[in-house]
Amino acid sequence: MVREQYIRTTLDSSLPDLSPDIYTIGIYGWRKRCLYLFVVLLVVILVVNFALTIWIFRVMWFNANGMGHLQVNSDGVRLEGESEFLFPLYAQEIHSREDSSLVITSPENVTVAARDENGNVTGKLFVGPDQVEAFGQHLKITSNTDEMLFTASEAEAVVGVDKLRITGPEGALFEHSVETPLVRTDPLKDILLESPTRFLSMDAPKGVHIKAVAGHIEVASNENILLHAMDKMLLLDAETVRLPKLPQGVAGVAGGNTQELYEVCVCPTGKLYISRASMTSTCDRKQLC
Repeated sequence: MVREQYIRTTLDSSLPDLSPDIYTIGIYGWRKRCLYLFVVLLVVILVVNFALTIWIFRVMWFNANGMGHLQVNSDGVRLEGESEFLFPLYAQEIHSREDSSLVITSPENVTVAARDENGNVTGKLFVGPDQVEAFGQHLKITSNTDEMLFTASEAEAVVGVDKLRITGPEGALFEHSVETPLVRTDPLKDILLESPTRFLSMDAPKGVHIKAVAGHIEVASNENILLHAMDKMLLLDAETVRLPKLPQGVAGVAGGNTQELYEVCVCPTGKLYISRASMTSTCDRKQLC
C-alpha cells in the first residue's frame, strides 16, 4: 500500500494552517487477488514454454551445425540417413555420399521436373509403379567417359555403342525401314530376315553382301523371288548350282505347240538364258551368249 501525504500551507502568516491532509491510494480486495493470480499464471506459462523449448531442442536434435542428421555448411545442406519429405523439394543439386548410392523411393511414384523462369515445365521424369515416362525435347545417355550411348529426339534416335544386341526370343520388329551397315547373329545361331505379310527389300548403292561362313543361306518365299541386277550381271559363284525343282519337259508331237516349256541354258561365261524346249536341247542352236 502506497501513501502520499500532501501538506498545504497558506502564505498568510496571520492564519497558519499546519494540519496535514492524508490521501490513501492502492489496490485492495478482489483486484489484488486477480493481479496475483495473473502473475502466477504468467510464470507458469513461461515455465511451460521454456520446458517445451528444451523438449523440442532435444527431440529435433538441434546443435551448432544444424538439426540432427541435417547439417548446414557453406556448401549447402547435408542430410545423413533416411529422410521423408511430405511436400515438394526444391534443390539445385542433389549428391550422395562418396561411399554410398543415392536412393529415392516412394509408395506411389517419383517425379523429377525442371522449370524455366516462368514456371513452365521444360523437362520431367516420371517413375510410376507400372511405367516410366520422360518428357523433354531431347534425350541423351552418356557413359562415365562422356561418350554418347543413346540419343533420341523428334527427328531420330541414335545408338552410339559399337554393337546393338536384341536378346528377345521374337527378335526385333521394325514397322518401317532400317538403315544399318551390318546385320549379324551370334556364333552358332541362325539369322532370319522375315516379312510375314509383305515383301522384304534390301537396297545399297554399292551392293548387298550376304555371307554364311560355316552354314548355308536359305531364301524361301510363298511367291516369286526376283534377283534383278540393273547395270551389272548376276553372279552365282559356286562349285555346283542346283535347281532341284525345275520342271522337266515331256516329248510331244513334232512341230506342235502343245507345250509351253522352256529350258535354261548356261553360257560359258556363266550367263543364263531361256529357250523354248523342243525334242532335243536347243541351247546349242541359239547362241545368245
